[in-house]
Amino acid sequence: MFLGLSREHRLSSTEMDEVLAKDRVTTTDLPTAASHPFYRRLNQLLREHGFDDFVEAQCAGFYAATMGRPGLPPGIYFRLLLIGYFEGIDSERGITWRAADSLALRDFLGLDLHDVPPDHSTISRTRRLIVVEEVVADKGYHSRTTVHDLETLEIRTYISEPDRGPQSWIESTRRT
Repeated sequence: MFLGLSREHRLSSTEMDEVLAKDRVTTTDLPTAASHPFYRRLNQLLREHGFDDFVEAQCAGFYAATMGRPGLPPGIYFRLLLIGYFEGIDSERGITWRAADSLALRDFLGLDLHDVPPDHSTISRTRRLIVVEEVVADKGYHSRTTVHDLETLEIRTYISEPDRGPQSWIESTRRT
């Protein structure tokens, strides 16, 4: 007996394929979750303003043209950082787990159901690859803690300050 069928009732491999094909569901036939309205609109804005082309051009110097396997595209990398920021996730492992778990975020990243989101080590390697050396900002869009954090990371800042008189950044960051 094979699967409860006697020898004379067994199906040929062709017949078995036909039976299984009736019950087979492809990933394209599965329903897709509606994208989160926020991420759908954000993707639309990024697309309208040519974000992916812009970051590709800005980050071209950090990527080798022919060495090794292709790197994480900058557009996906920065979208992963946005997910971390908007979802309040401060670890690369957490961002990766959240991206793998959410159909809406997979859609935001441009990943199909069968695509695997980038691994946390890929995100980390990309972060180390793209070096930020200086920050330029307008006055009023930062806090004293932000300036102190940038100084700790040894990132040169060009931030104009309103006229507040002499400031002691170290003492003020301890109070805040």
